Amino acid sequence: MLENRVSMPPAETEQVAAYHDRTKHRLDRYAAGPDTLDWSMQPNPFREFSGAPRIELPLVAQRLITTFSSIYQPGNLEPQSFSLQTVGALLELAMGLSAWKEYGPDRWALRCNPSSGNLHPTEAYLICQNIPALENGIYHYVSRDHALEQRCRFQAEPSEEDGRIFIGLSSIHWREAWKYGERAFRYCQLDVGHALGALRYAAGTLGWKLKLVEAVNSRELSEWLGLDRNSDFDKAEREEADLLLEVMLQPMARSQHDPACLDILENGRWAGKANVLDPHPMYRWPVIDEIATATRKESVSAENVEWASHPLLASGSDRPSAELILQRRSAQCFDATASMAREDFYLMLDHLLPRQIAPWDIWNFEPRVHPVLFVHRVQGLTPGLYVLPRSRNAEDHLRAALSKEFLWEKAEQCPDHLPLFLLTQADCRSAARTICCRQAIAADGCFSLGMLVEFDEVVASDPWRYRQLHWEAGLLGHVLYLEAEAMNMRGTGIGCFLDDAFHKILGITDNSFQSLYHFTVGLPVLDSRILTQPPYPDRDVGTSAT
Repeated sequence: MLENRVSMPPAETEQVAAYHDRTKHRLDRYAAGPDTLDWSMQPNPFREFSGAPRIELPLVAQRLITTFSSIYQPGNLEPQSFSLQTVGALLELAMGLSAWKEYGPDRWALRCNPSSGNLHPTEAYLICQNIPALENGIYHYVSRDHALEQRCRFQAEPSEEDGRIFIGLSSIHWREAWKYGERAFRYCQLDVGHALGALRYAAGTLGWKLKLVEAVNSRELSEWLGLDRNSDFDKAEREEADLLLEVMLQPMARSQHDPACLDILENGRWAGKANVLDPHPMYRWPVIDEIATATRKESVSAENVEWASHPLLASGSDRPSAELILQRRSAQCFDATASMAREDFYLMLDHLLPRQIAPWDIWNFEPRVHPVLFVHRVQGLTPGLYVLPRSRNAEDHLRAALSKEFLWEKAEQCPDHLPLFLLTQADCRSAARTICCRQAIAADGCFSLGMLVEFDEVVASDPWRYRQLHWEAGLLGHVLYLEAEAMNMRGTGIGCFLDDAFHKILGITDNSFQSLYHFTVGLPVLDSRILTQPPYPDRDVGTSAT
């Protein structure tokens, strides 16, 4: 006689749900983290590989003449060829330093890619083949020095084909865990999403595109980047392989699912030993290694995306894209009386809708992240709680999951194609501040938002997509950062928020939707006591326009 068996979720799916619940901040307690911080013992923010040959990259980004608005116009830019200069410009604008800050005896670096707590767990690697002035090999990028370390050399058959460049991203979880404890894995994955955005915009200034390489799993990527080489890391903090991108000079000139050339890495000659970032860690958080293992990619995961037919974006900023990218900062304080124009607000949200243009042409999946907005001071718009479903099916799912008392009225004079709905009229400043761990920035900006993600269904399809949901949220955050700069405002990502308190306001009673990231935009109040110094004061900046 056959037994009736109930289908059970795989162990990894249960691990993801348990980790996510375990690392929620709540009104009565925060997620487990260190009891104290000694800032003089902060982990080294720069990974290096001693013994690896170095190549100093030219500094030419400030000479790029590409306007910010042209990045959003497909085919408007002639792609530049691969060279040491253009590779240097890509890395400078995506992962390089943007400034040094000084306050009293303290000095710290800012980078073009944002990071939770300015801790920067994300590392970048290049795999290059047939690139002028770069020997075939694998390189690690050192942002502090704007240099490449050659981790591996490999031979390749002579070819008349164009060169190829792959970009690999990895995370050093301890950099975030040192400050944020068990919740750090979330922040590392958000930072990967920001790095995706930074790379895509930087590529856009050169007329290049990027494609996610889906036909690679976590084990293979770790091998290709040399992250599985125990002898090269020894006592150094390990890196977790996250994703692989290919740089495309011509759209779809080669399938992004064909990294066949990487087979040649089997005969590579490796060099370099990783440095120790924190010689005396005070805490250990084993659950981070557990969730990293549970969410590793095992197989190809892709969706047939049906792109919505949104109209072209309205014309944006004609300022040089490099200028906006290099000036991007996270605001520490906002003018609580400033407001923004409704047209600017709608234009900013319009950039969050998926289109086959930067940065969303990098994304091979249906949109799963949907902003819920606390509108405080937008001229001509009723203060209150709003929602922006970013896919065709999301509105129905959100209506079913959120409170039945919500209005679901189209926002005032909102463009027809922009699905922004008023849920309730209210002064939301106090609620926004409380939800964001009582941080004033959530209430003092012109608006703040929480990013709801389609959770249960997506994670159940593949636990690896827990990482990917964070990447999409980080990518949204990066768009908001740059669009705020283009409008002479400023944004700030907020990783500290009370998960279930936010869900309760929305009427969410299950895990169909979960909040992964919060963000706020407003007019910054600058601290004149903090000095700003150039990012590479001892280096010459290139003088030739590119």
